[in-house]
Amino acid sequence: MSSARPPQPVIAPPAVTLEPIGEGQQALVVAETEKYIRLAESLFDRQFPDIPVLFDLSGRASGMYRVVGSQRCIRYNPYIFALYFDEHLTGTVAHEVGHYIADSLYGLANIKPHGSQWRGIMAKFGVDGSRTFAHSLEGVPQRRHRRVSYSCGCSDHQLGIRRHNKVSRGQAVYKCRSCDGELRLSPT
Repeated sequence: MSSARPPQPVIAPPAVTLEPIGEGQQALVVAETEKYIRLAESLFDRQFPDIPVLFDLSGRASGMYRVVGSQRCIRYNPYIFALYFDEHLTGTVAHEVGHYIADSLYGLANIKPHGSQWRGIMAKFGVDGSRTFAHSLEGVPQRRHRRVSYSCGCSDHQLGIRRHNKVSRGQAVYKCRSCDGELRLSPT
C-alpha cells in the first residue's frame, strides 16, 4: 500500500483588500488643498475661493479638477491616496489646485490642461510638474465598463454602453469589419 498523500488543492492567496483613507487623512488632504489655494493668493495677489473637495473619484486617476457649468470641485481617489498618501498629499493636491488656479487666471478654454500656464503655477508652488505617477494600483477598485452583445452574419461582437445607447436611440449603425453586416442586438 502506498502512503502517498492525495494532492492538496491549490489555494490562491487572498486578494489585496485596500481600505480608502479615513476622515483624519481626508481632513489633511482638504487642509493641504486650502494651503495651496492660500499660497496661490499670495503668489498672484488675488483671492481664490475655496472649492468643494470630494473623495469620490474611482479608477486609475488619483485626482481631478472638474468644472460643470459654473460649479467647480476637486475630486480625489481615496484608494490611491491610501496606497501612497505622503506622495499624493503634496504632488496630487498641488497638481489639482494648479488646474483650479490656471482656470481662474486664464480660463480653461484659453489654455492646454498641462500647458505652460499650468507648469508655471506648479513651478511657483515649488512642485514637480509631472502629470502622472507610475505606481502599482493593486487593490484599487477599477471601473468596469459594461458591454452589450451584438452579432452580425459571421460572428459575435461586444459594444460598449455608449455605442449601444447610440444604436438604441437610432443615432448610429455599426457594421462588422469582416462581413460588412450590420450589428444587431443579440437575444439574451
